[in-house]
Amino acid sequence: MQRNSLNNNNTTTNNSNGGKNNGSGPQRRGVVRRTKQQRNSVFRHDAFGQTGHVRYKKKNVNCESLTYVADESDVWRAHEAMEHYMHRGDFWNAGKHFMIGTYSRIALTGIFQACVAYATNITSNHFIDFKFKSVGRLLEEKAVVRAFLQFYFYQLVFAAMAGICVWIQPISGGSGIPEVKCYLNGIDLPTVLDIKTLFCKVIGVTASVSAGLPVGKEGPMVHSGAVVANLISSGNVKNDRQKRDMVSCGAAAGVCTAFSAPIGGILFALEEGASYWSPSLTWRTFFCSMTALATLYSLNSIGSAFGKVGFNKLFSFGNFEFGHDGSSYAMYEMIAFVLIGAIGGLIGAIFNNANEVITHWRMTNINKSKQRRFMEVLFVSSAMSVVMFFLPLAYTKCTPIPTDNRSEEQMDMWEKVVPFLCEPGTEYNELASLIFTDPGDSIRLLFHLHKHAFSTASLLLFFFFYITLAVVTYGIAVPSGLFVPSLLSGAAFGRLVGNLAHKIYPNLAYSNTYALIGAAAVLGGMARMTISLTVILLECTGNEQFALPLMLTLMTARITGSLFNEDLYHIHIHMKKGVEFLEAELRSVTRQHNLVAGQIMGANVIFLRPVEKVGIIYDILKSSKHSNYPVVDTDDKNILFGTIGRNALCVLLQKRAFGYPADASTIGQNTPSIMANYLQIGERRYFPLIQWEILEKSYPKYPSVFDLRVTEQDRDQWVDLRPYANTAAVSVQETSSVHRTYSLFRSLGLRFLPVVNKYNQVVGTITRSDLTADALAQTMLEKGKRHIDEVERNS
Repeated sequence: MQRNSLNNNNTTTNNSNGGKNNGSGPQRRGVVRRTKQQRNSVFRHDAFGQTGHVRYKKKNVNCESLTYVADESDVWRAHEAMEHYMHRGDFWNAGKHFMIGTYSRIALTGIFQACVAYATNITSNHFIDFKFKSVGRLLEEKAVVRAFLQFYFYQLVFAAMAGICVWIQPISGGSGIPEVKCYLNGIDLPTVLDIKTLFCKVIGVTASVSAGLPVGKEGPMVHSGAVVANLISSGNVKNDRQKRDMVSCGAAAGVCTAFSAPIGGILFALEEGASYWSPSLTWRTFFCSMTALATLYSLNSIGSAFGKVGFNKLFSFGNFEFGHDGSSYAMYEMIAFVLIGAIGGLIGAIFNNANEVITHWRMTNINKSKQRRFMEVLFVSSAMSVVMFFLPLAYTKCTPIPTDNRSEEQMDMWEKVVPFLCEPGTEYNELASLIFTDPGDSIRLLFHLHKHAFSTASLLLFFFFYITLAVVTYGIAVPSGLFVPSLLSGAAFGRLVGNLAHKIYPNLAYSNTYALIGAAAVLGGMARMTISLTVILLECTGNEQFALPLMLTLMTARITGSLFNEDLYHIHIHMKKGVEFLEAELRSVTRQHNLVAGQIMGANVIFLRPVEKVGIIYDILKSSKHSNYPVVDTDDKNILFGTIGRNALCVLLQKRAFGYPADASTIGQNTPSIMANYLQIGERRYFPLIQWEILEKSYPKYPSVFDLRVTEQDRDQWVDLRPYANTAAVSVQETSSVHRTYSLFRSLGLRFLPVVNKYNQVVGTITRSDLTADALAQTMLEKGKRHIDEVERNS
């Protein structure tokens, strides 16, 4: 192995050490030159082309990867040993101190997220009530034009507020669930967990919901929970893995506070959020959700009898009871529920495909500037306000409010219907009752009003109107969630199916049961969630007897929708530039091509020696953007000694952990073994110069190489990397299958994976970029071309 200068004019540039080539001319690289044994091995250098493996390179890759596996270096081992030695025999040892601090931060995360969710819910409900009551008073006076202008003004002001929040912090737009999924997958999106994002997200979603847009608060609550967890743990977590676990707890607390579903929040974090899970994380998310729910219930008790928790303020579907006037179903109706699930999956697939097409157009034409995005918000809000107001106006049917056989809950529901231009107190407008009210109340109306409350025509009209608006709205520059629009449109669809089924066979379950099944089917068809969504809906209904219908419906919706496309969250993740998301499982098509690690790796390796010159380290850090570098022992058959990260190297140079060899005659040799600035006790010389506490303290704001000052005199000095190198680095053999390599990389949460041969010599490196679906497809295509060329030559 030797060090050469490689020019960027080569056919390919290596990107595989965790970053990108800056394309600024010649770079100093350590190139793995194959030994005789390697040239006789399975993968010969010329098999990959003249200058190494040509691999797919994604454009505009600007997202760093996170490191979820801790380095095990000598300084780390010394630090751990000292911690245990200092606290030996003590009851309050280092482990207990760490656990108490961790659970204190988890409890604070649940408490603060509950406060955020409660404030968002109360504020948005107040704005919505104020808006509709103001417009309702004008409608009672038959002042239609004034009512419309006032309604339009309120809608536009709130939409503008939401758009301004996204203008200030662009990443606060959307639901935030794709961004949280990316972070938990190991992708460090810029500003995704900043406090500025939290304020813009919370204020923006409050405004967008108040603007009457077909959006929900539930998705943004997941994002806000993740940000709250990050802010509370700032300054206390010491690595990406600890922060990842806190963000997972925050995401679970977000779902819990959005739906009052603690178990559903845990399962959501497990099924949809976290890419890496452990038994300890299960207990931590449970504790965080419990704390969040207790805080939410305490806040909900304000103004009422202490400890009395109702269904009117927290998000709930109300009580689903069995009985003469309640909801029930027969076993033979499971066939109908499966059919509804299949139709819901098809609706979800159409929704996802239509939104993907609109989003592609939006990225090409709208997202070029903040001004265009803001104007789009105003245009969509204006168009939607016109349709929302004049659609009930055109639906002139006034339905009488029944007065007989009404329970207390039914009476509360009937008070929420909207008369619009009908006689208040005795009549109501069916469309206005679904449009001119809070989306949560609209869902409860569809779930609990008697089967004749909404006609087939009104349900059909509302379903197409609302789901069309939701398709267009999801993706504009406002904070927006997907759950409530999907549930509301699905409830209208399910109730529509129930009404039609009752006309054919009157002995079927009441329409509100079908409304619940329809809501689950449409949401499941869009989000493709099964376990977590089943539990969330069960916790919202408060009736476990719906478990089987919901399981059948969601499973059918997922299977049907997956035949056509992915869920909407993954669609939006794959459309983000610079995001290399690793799915839970590798597609089976790669196994059929018998790909191995040696065929997908980057063959040109930038490496460092165990004792290296400051100038070489500084030049490598400036000329490349890689996050990790192999440390290769050139004095021992070029074997892999370990790996070291860019951040650690920058800290070492910043703290000036370098010096001249003790013997001046050794200057200029490749690997001087003794430094002048060491601690000597007797005959032993002790390294390192920088302790683990200093490296750990720098997280997460490590110095940049461009902030370092290295003089010409410094360049000739040496750095001993042996104490700081991760000598327990995970590596993979070049003959390992891609499936095993992928599973190893993703399950451990790696950022950088050295590829070695049977002699433990580095022959390449693998990063996230090499394992994406596009990169593997490109490799398979090249392999096919080489096979065709071989066949043609032989023939």
